Amino acid sequence: MSASPKPPAFDPADPLGLDDLLDPEDLAVRDTVRSWAADRVLPYVAEWYEKGELPGIRELARELGSIGALGMSLTGYGCAGATSVQYGLACLELEAADSGIRSLVSVQGSLAMYAIHAYGSEEQKNEWLPRMASGEVIGCFGLTEPDHGSDPAGMRTFAKRDGEDWVLSGRKMWITNGSVAGVAVVWARTEDGIRGFVVPTDRPGFSAPEIKHKWSLRASVTSELVLDDVRLPADAVLPEVTGLRGPLGCLSHARYGIVWGSMGAARSSFEAALDYARTREQFGRPIGGFQLTQAKLADMAVELHKGILLAHHLGRRMDAGRLRPEQISFGKLNNVREAIEICRTARTILGANGISLEYPVMRHATNLESVLTYEGTVEMHQLVLGKALTGLDAFR
Repeated sequence: MSASPKPPAFDPADPLGLDDLLDPEDLAVRDTVRSWAADRVLPYVAEWYEKGELPGIRELARELGSIGALGMSLTGYGCAGATSVQYGLACLELEAADSGIRSLVSVQGSLAMYAIHAYGSEEQKNEWLPRMASGEVIGCFGLTEPDHGSDPAGMRTFAKRDGEDWVLSGRKMWITNGSVAGVAVVWARTEDGIRGFVVPTDRPGFSAPEIKHKWSLRASVTSELVLDDVRLPADAVLPEVTGLRGPLGCLSHARYGIVWGSMGAARSSFEAALDYARTREQFGRPIGGFQLTQAKLADMAVELHKGILLAHHLGRRMDAGRLRPEQISFGKLNNVREAIEICRTARTILGANGISLEYPVMRHATNLESVLTYEGTVEMHQLVLGKALTGLDAFR
């Protein structure tokens, strides 16, 4: 009887051996994005966050396009055609740098580009997607309004026909990339239901004032969209969808990226706490040698790698065409909540140093407060799962 193979050494960075689930192409995508973020974001992001700005965003977008990170799971039109798992790995690495960078990529690819790719005409796809995939054009996605966030069916933005043209009027709020976008996908009421419109941002009547004084997602461009009788040609409407099915389909794709991305913020905070615990001395020894600190680190590691395993499972289901919106809600609800808790626990290990921008922990924690809310609050995802479990609709 042959001896059992000897298991590999325990790896604190991969305690469950999850890298075994990845093939060489997956690892190459992950390493490419990780290297880019280490070179182009990590040395500067604390300063960007402190100043509340994202300088050079257009250059960053072009660089992200050059490594295939924009619309990377879409096919054709200059898109990378990556798998859902590979896109998830990219989101994790980008958010390990900062949630604002992952938001830039997520809104570009999973919302604006996805809407055009899934619901647009061939002319719209050919006009916009190659330039968006390369980062030449930045896109934004206008759904949320000042008075309607979780209930998009109540939107007031309206599009009316005027001869062959459409005329859009209304306001959108909390729009990532808005002030730097060359194109906006805007959802509006029409006499025939909710429709999506491809809006070049240089149209008369369109403006996107930037939102300032944020204490979260500070290294990110967030804007209001103002549409004051914006006139568009007949072919500006997305022809392949009517109703909320359109924007909600885009949101499902973006929420999937958050399932992965939130674990990047958690990983960064966990690694900062682990390194600190190994070197910070109190009472004559590293604090990592005390039982309470080890208990915190163990609990953080368990939730972090459970969350990554959940994200990987959902990614494989998406690649197989078997992922349901309720399962995405499961992932977003769990992973963002656990990521925030990991950041908070990491802050306690770092003590007073945990609030310093010298370390990433407080930055990630405050960013995740936004991630917890956007693209479906905790309560909305709880109700999605509650309805799926009971068959009873508690939304109204």
